[in-house]
Amino acid sequence: EVRLVESGGGSVQAGGSLLLSCEVQGYTLVTYCMGWFRQRPGNEREGVAALDSSEPTMYADAVKGRFSISKDSTKNKLYLQMNNLHTEDSAMYYCAADYRSCSIVAGMSGPPKYLILGQGTQVTVGQ
Repeated sequence: EVRLVESGGGSVQAGGSLLLSCEVQGYTLVTYCMGWFRQRPGNEREGVAALDSSEPTMYADAVKGRFSISKDSTKNKLYLQMNNLHTEDSAMYYCAADYRSCSIVAGMSGPPKYLILGQGTQVTVGQ
């Protein structure tokens, strides 16, 4: 069974930083699209960042230059470094994976379509 376990969410003031981590249990990171999406209250899910081995890393326009996605294959972990956080970044953040390419599932221009989701971690950014 594949499991994705997020950690690192919390509360921070605007302009602050948080590092989200996702531990992948049950398979390796080598050949899958891995990414993060978020859901703000009353809003649809939206892709935030995604990467795989065959495409350039993807970022939503709203987070470009502030967020950075990375992975450590030796530790089977995915990360999302979030800097200069804005109040509108407040959301539940989900780690996700899929057997298909990021261009199909990442949700940069439409809802994300990942098949494997974590339980989510809350990020709250205050003024």
